[in-house]
Amino acid sequence: MNDDTRRAPRREVADQVPVTDMMAEAVIGRLGNVSETGMLMICSVPMTPEALYQFRFAIQGPQGQPVQVDVGAHLLWNEHSNAPGQSWAGFRFLTLSREHREQLRAWIAEESSAV
Repeated sequence: MNDDTRRAPRREVADQVPVTDMMAEAVIGRLGNVSETGMLMICSVPMTPEALYQFRFAIQGPQGQPVQVDVGAHLLWNEHSNAPGQSWAGFRFLTLSREHREQLRAWIAEESSAV
């Protein structure tokens, strides 16, 4: 039985999936896990509490091709990690196109069906 009380299924991301801050035009971290409603990111730059961000990251599409996903996100929490210069941050998605939401949902379901 799964004791996870979160509303949306999420996918743990074992690969190095860089996350780009679209406003800064720079990679600022990598995905830790993601759902269609938010994500955990391992950040390599300081994050501003309660700030809004525009992010882009790539997931694997149905034929194995990279699919760029753009999201508007709100920083919910941030805490230092054990690694120097890094922190964990939890984001809630505010904007996500229907197309990207469907692709993300399918990608997350892929992992669930492989278990």
